[in-house]
Amino acid sequence: MAIDFNQTLDVKGAKCPMPLVKSRKAVTDLAIGDVLQVVSTDRGSVADFQGWAKTAKNVELIEQETVQENGQALYVHYLRRIA
Repeated sequence: MAIDFNQTLDVKGAKCPMPLVKSRKAVTDLAIGDVLQVVSTDRGSVADFQGWAKTAKNVELIEQETVQENGQALYVHYLRRIA
């Protein structure tokens, strides 16, 4: 599924909780309705982003996917700023 996004945040190599911390900051810099693509190597980020989206009032988790790049799993999250 191709998702249109406005900005990419590369947090490859960052361990929990940094992918989430950096994403929270990046989302606040987006306009309402804009989509942030977050690319992480931290497997735990999948559950972290799901939990954040359930409790956050300013973000919607649109999609998550796992892709392979040079034999490494990348966890890609798409977040829309809603408030």
